[in-house]
Amino acid sequence: MSFVGPRPDVPGYADQLKGTDRLLLSIKPGLTGAASMRFSNEEELLANQDDPISFNDQILYPEKVRINNEYVKNQSFFLDLKIIIYTILGKKLREEWAQSEVE
Repeated sequence: MSFVGPRPDVPGYADQLKGTDRLLLSIKPGLTGAASMRFSNEEELLANQDDPISFNDQILYPEKVRINNEYVKNQSFFLDLKIIIYTILGKKLREEWAQSEVE
């Protein structure tokens, strides 16, 4: 495990990734990452849904996969440093690829 990288998923989800979505599996999972910062309010988002499992499966999880794969493509020492600092400060990552319309 590394400090920055995609958060490990619940068993069964990563097994279903296909094609280019599997890119995020090429690096070690991390304690913090772009998708976990973007959805730091995940519990609140799920609590506000009539069907939280469907919302997670159809909306949140695919969006986290997209963000994590973009992180892998853009990975650098400075991006990792930025994610660490933003995590400590509780700020949102402003990279265009880390933004989403979910909320």
